[in-house]
Amino acid sequence: MRNFSTFIGMDVHMETIAIATAGKHGAPRYYGEIANTSEALTKLVKEVIPSGSRAVFCYEAGPCGYGVYRQITDMGHRCDVIAPSLIPKKAGNRVKTDRRDAVTLVRLLRANELTAVWVPDQQQEAMRDLTRIREDMKSMERRARQRLNGFLLRNKRIYTGQNKWTQAHFRWLEKISFENPIQQIVFQEYVDAVKHLQGRVVSLEEEMSRALSGWSLGIVVVALMALRGVNLVTAMTIVSEIGDISRFKSPRQLMAYLGLVLSEDSSGKRKRRGEITKTGNGHVRRVLVEASWSYRLPARKTAHLQRKAEKASEAVQAIAWKAQKRLCGRYWHLTQKGKLKVQACTAVARELAGFIWAIGCEVMGKNNTPVVKVA
Repeated sequence: MRNFSTFIGMDVHMETIAIATAGKHGAPRYYGEIANTSEALTKLVKEVIPSGSRAVFCYEAGPCGYGVYRQITDMGHRCDVIAPSLIPKKAGNRVKTDRRDAVTLVRLLRANELTAVWVPDQQQEAMRDLTRIREDMKSMERRARQRLNGFLLRNKRIYTGQNKWTQAHFRWLEKISFENPIQQIVFQEYVDAVKHLQGRVVSLEEEMSRALSGWSLGIVVVALMALRGVNLVTAMTIVSEIGDISRFKSPRQLMAYLGLVLSEDSSGKRKRRGEITKTGNGHVRRVLVEASWSYRLPARKTAHLQRKAEKASEAVQAIAWKAQKRLCGRYWHLTQKGKLKVQACTAVARELAGFIWAIGCEVMGKNNTPVVKVA
């Protein structure tokens, strides 16, 4: 922070931004509120920052997105988007206002005690929005299925086949009829809702496949699909949420970022470790745990896996096979020791993140250029 002469903390809201400023020395000063518009922000920069000097801005990550960050960086200044959960707070401070938040941010910024999050570029953010809306639609489809199942169970219509939501199951649904015409309408609305949402999910997955070819990180997605349990949706979710995987210095750093490391409460000679921290990106953590369940089965190169791996380099295929042997053995070792299956899968997901880091570094190293901007 020595190279900056002006520090500016911002409490950003939908319509207003509370501003506090500070120099290298002296107490922070509350500037006031401005409108959350590009014009007002440009005027602020001209008024607060002396000509020819450098300034650093900061504000908390939130629902207002990265528009303020991009405008400030385009103007040649530094802007940090701060992780709200990592802002130091005084336990006895029970008064919270926009003014106090802005002053606190600028004071901690000058003291270099804030943790900035990684900010995606616009293409990266668009891909992340695409994977997230597919996830939302899948969740809505799941709830629609549960409602239909509950309606059928209440009315004693029970499917005796092996698997639901197959063609055979839908043919069975077509044969169901109710004596009460109102119930027949309700049933049909439930079925139509499930089919509609299924179509939305399929359409978004097709859109993901088309968007992959024009994405700068598409080669990393293809490489990750060589791993067992990692399909297109899982790989795109990982890369769209994390970005350039090689920006992490070690696999342990990636595991901690995803909240897959154990929490700890140790003091003196007492050491106590608990559940995983569950901090960081929950979207990636969820798909990794789902992928880890595929390692319950013995390691083998199936025809499906080989077709996926053919698109990746030989080095990536070697990492994927090493991961499969290691993780399948790890799962059975933990279950034999008495660990619950869910605990074993969580441990496998943690190690799977390490192999994902290795593949990401392998692919990005060959391209020899960071294609994603790091904040």
